[in-house]
Amino acid sequence: MVAGNPAPAVPANDPQDTTPVGVKRGKLGNPTLRYILRRLGLYLITLWGSLSASFLFFRMLPGDPISGIISQLQTRGQYTSFERSEDMVEHYQREFGLHGSLFEQYVRYFQRVLTDFDFGPSVLSYPTPATDLILRALPWTIYLIGVSTIVGWFLGIVLGTLVGWKRRTKWAEWITNGALGLSHLPAYFVALILLIFFAYRFRLLPSNGAYDSSMNPSWSLEFGVSVVRYSVLPILATIVVAIANWMLSTRALVVSILGEDFLTFANAKGVTPRRLLTNYVMRNAWLPQIAALGMALGGVVSGNVLIERLFRYPGVGNLLVDSVIIKDVNTAMAVVTLLIVMVLTFNLIIDLIMPLIDPRVKFES
Repeated sequence: MVAGNPAPAVPANDPQDTTPVGVKRGKLGNPTLRYILRRLGLYLITLWGSLSASFLFFRMLPGDPISGIISQLQTRGQYTSFERSEDMVEHYQREFGLHGSLFEQYVRYFQRVLTDFDFGPSVLSYPTPATDLILRALPWTIYLIGVSTIVGWFLGIVLGTLVGWKRRTKWAEWITNGALGLSHLPAYFVALILLIFFAYRFRLLPSNGAYDSSMNPSWSLEFGVSVVRYSVLPILATIVVAIANWMLSTRALVVSILGEDFLTFANAKGVTPRRLLTNYVMRNAWLPQIAALGMALGGVVSGNVLIERLFRYPGVGNLLVDSVIIKDVNTAMAVVTLLIVMVLTFNLIIDLIMPLIDPRVKFES
């Protein structure tokens, strides 16, 4: 037996230590779990910060919603002007959560929202809760945003792939130049053009509303056709700009992919052009656009507010504008909170599924 110096102990952080991280550090050493917890933590912090900023913003708006609700009740004849006392004002301040210091209002706001999802009564239709108004308007907004976002995203990617693949042809150049012009136009400006020509000049489509006012909402085919007809212009206004933006970004991705070595190698192996386009180019171009869809959703939601207002569409965007005009703080904050949660949750879902559908995105990132 040959005597020698004992082997030095391996430090816990030695790079040569091949012991699995999950064994040394427990469950948090799992990269998938760390990725999920990191994304959830960022989601909660961003949500808290956004809701806090919206709370402070609406509390700093000039005006008094209590005066508005008292005037509304006086108009209905529920009480006369001499009944306006300090006790009554204090009562409505408590009703709307406006009593106490700003910090006390802030704490009560989060307690109500987190525990009961209660935003208090609405000034727009007192004493109806603001949540009820949101639930009535939400399906219309989901319909507009859902159709315009999905259709615009899909058509933009398909068209951008074809234009990038045939980038040297005349028709591809014309389409690209047209998309460059449309991409710089706001959706509400396109909506105005569509409204002037198709609603007022040629009278082909209705100018406002969600369905024919002579009809009662139902699940009938006639009502469904009316809903689709009234939504053509607001959806088309958003889709036109969305297609142009998604087409240009997809075209840039396709052009960069065409210069990659793996595509040259596949072409040298005799892969057909059709298979190159579908299995190589499209697959590598549309995966990054999924993540981009989450980031673009915030712009779609904010732009939809103006679209709904322009067409008097009964969605949450139009409700938000009405509530801000009369300083209906509860309804306005309910709308903003809903939109913030929708956008952040959608982005969180995309962050969690991206490593599953795109092998280039790792859970360790």
